[in-house]
Amino acid sequence: MTETGGTTMHRAKALMGVLAAGLIAATSAACATEAESGPPALDRFHSQKLDWKSCGDPRLDPAGAQCADVTVPLDYAEPQGKTMKVAISRIAATDPAQRRGVMLSNSGGPGGPGLDFMVDVGAAMTPDVRARYDLIGMDPRGVGRSDPINCRWPQGFGLQSGGIDAASYAESVATQRDLAQRCADVEGDRLRHITTRNTARDMDVIRAVLGEERVSYFGTSYGTYLGAVYTQMFPERADRIVLDSSVDPDRYGAVEMTRDMGPANEAALDLWADWVAQRDGEYHFGATRQQVRATVEDLIRRSAATPIRLGAYDIDDHTVPMVLFIGLDTPAGYADVAVNMRQLADAAAGLPVQISPELDKALAFMLTAKPEDGSAQMAIMCGDVAAPRDTAWYLSNIEAARAKEPVFGPFANNITPCAFWAAPSEPATVVRNAVPTLIVQATGDTRTTYNNAQGMRRALSASRMVTLQDVPVHWIFGRFQNKCVYDKVNTYFRDGTLPAEDVTCRID
Repeated sequence: MTETGGTTMHRAKALMGVLAAGLIAATSAACATEAESGPPALDRFHSQKLDWKSCGDPRLDPAGAQCADVTVPLDYAEPQGKTMKVAISRIAATDPAQRRGVMLSNSGGPGGPGLDFMVDVGAAMTPDVRARYDLIGMDPRGVGRSDPINCRWPQGFGLQSGGIDAASYAESVATQRDLAQRCADVEGDRLRHITTRNTARDMDVIRAVLGEERVSYFGTSYGTYLGAVYTQMFPERADRIVLDSSVDPDRYGAVEMTRDMGPANEAALDLWADWVAQRDGEYHFGATRQQVRATVEDLIRRSAATPIRLGAYDIDDHTVPMVLFIGLDTPAGYADVAVNMRQLADAAAGLPVQISPELDKALAFMLTAKPEDGSAQMAIMCGDVAAPRDTAWYLSNIEAARAKEPVFGPFANNITPCAFWAAPSEPATVVRNAVPTLIVQATGDTRTTYNNAQGMRRALSASRMVTLQDVPVHWIFGRFQNKCVYDKVNTYFRDGTLPAEDVTCRID
């Protein structure tokens, strides 16, 4: 989230437009230089031979995929120095005679492994699209099989709710400071190289190693930001680009992008509450939206006073909202959320509860970092964009949000480890270009909100946007079946034809 800084860069109409145009031109020129120069020091990386072999993965192997490690510089400013490995997978085009090239990808996060991501995306493609592309999955640098970041956190998630009051917020401050310090102590200087710009550079090395002049791309969630950064840094290398559930590149980071999640998740909570209220005989949260909300909010308050003991875990007001958050990104998850919340409510009431495997797995990650911690997510976000350091600023935002966002305001506005992180090694990428791109977005997305997709649409002036109206889902193509959206994506990948204008689709 996921899986999901800085102030919004909306341009003022006259003078700011001129200034922005100058900045865009300068940035585009610099990025074109990066793409075209192909410094001789990278020749040894571009000419490497890959050792393709079985992936040893239960999803990739049946799909006929092969995997390989690509060697890339740790620091592109010193390409003769240390290196690292980036793991990729390849599912070959089904018809060599129709093959157009390769399609790179990113499944989001940031920090999400993506080796098997294209199994799902490929399943949404029509046969004539699958015929044209080698589908390339990737664990980005610092993630999964790619020399992963591991800060040895005692918990898995770098995001949590700020809780019900100032005392709970102070606990968050201490926690996030500790997580940042652990990363600095364990990973040291390597952290500053785990960035989106360096991952975009890795993608261009992968392009060269695969012998391609241009690459197509499918990214969802954070992967849309990575794809947009790639088009900015290497515009002439971009072929057919699809960004599903987009980040606004002006709001990307651990602050503004996350703050946008507050209202969207409150709205999704209302929809879930309606769904649960219609099934009160099964879940017993109340027969109306208001009753369900009141039950949930009371549970959060009670968990602050007395953490809920469930299985091996103590669950308090920092975590109860996150149990809701992880399941509200698709209507298909509503029943799971209801079961999880029922278990928490029963445990809080002192009833015997056998924790479900799904909730046990989620809590194990969030609270005990099992099977692994999520420090790569924070390494990327904090390494990309600086966050405000004033702890009082975050508390002020939390308190201001409570009235309209009683459940998710303390999460969306909470402090993160980025407040205690070292300054980024490079400025954040300003995305403004005319690379043709198809953006697809649901209006009810709880992770990358609809206004974020509109921001991406503005940043990519030659793009077109396909809106899925009145559906609260994050990641559509390959996850949420919709004929209208799927047709537009497949048509673009097949023919390179963007819609003449932006399109609105409805639920099937």
